[in-house]
Amino acid sequence: MPKLRSSKSTAAPSSGHRAKIVWLSLVASMTCVGGLLVMMDRSPAPRAGGISLTPLVAAGTTSSIDSIFDAASTLKPGRWNSIVIHHSGQLAGGPISLETTHRAQGLKGLGHHFVIGNGRGSEMSDGELHLGFRWIDQLPGAHAVGPKGDYYNQNALSICLVGDGNRQRFTKAQLARLNQLVEALRVKLAIPADRVLLSSDISSVKSPGTLFPEAQFKARQLAR
Repeated sequence: MPKLRSSKSTAAPSSGHRAKIVWLSLVASMTCVGGLLVMMDRSPAPRAGGISLTPLVAAGTTSSIDSIFDAASTLKPGRWNSIVIHHSGQLAGGPISLETTHRAQGLKGLGHHFVIGNGRGSEMSDGELHLGFRWIDQLPGAHAVGPKGDYYNQNALSICLVGDGNRQRFTKAQLARLNQLVEALRVKLAIPADRVLLSSDISSVKSPGTLFPEAQFKARQLAR
């Protein structure tokens, strides 16, 4: 522990001391969020793996996306009533690095149902879609926090865009894949446009970030 300063000292804290305070505060907040997610994660024993679809072949058609429904173990009417869009908060990566992070938080594997790559790093191509085990086995997610976090984990599908929407824009291929995926899920699962939400709509987090094209995305959903 840093040595306590004498009550008689009037010197301002050093920059190193301030940095330690900021770092400890960040770790504490991350631990708190991780703890909340652990309590909400009701999936069975730890799981890994999933299925990846190659980058978009024909963004204007549904043929390249329909296989996601074949991959699901069961599709019960009314099982899912919402979709929540997140970002990973990492400039690069994919399901492997995300799963590592989620396991470090105490979760039972990848917390999202879907992950869409941005082509940065070696894990995923730009626009590549990964189907997580929670989608394949139709299990609750572990992605939402806040007062209604448990509700959304139980009832909402989670789509994670690799990247940090507060620092960089998402790629055209990512957004095309996102629109294609959301529209296919809405049609198949009868999810209305007003139930397609951003993570920032359901909690105080800034995800998928200020650079996510929210207005265009939501307008497109309302038009369909």
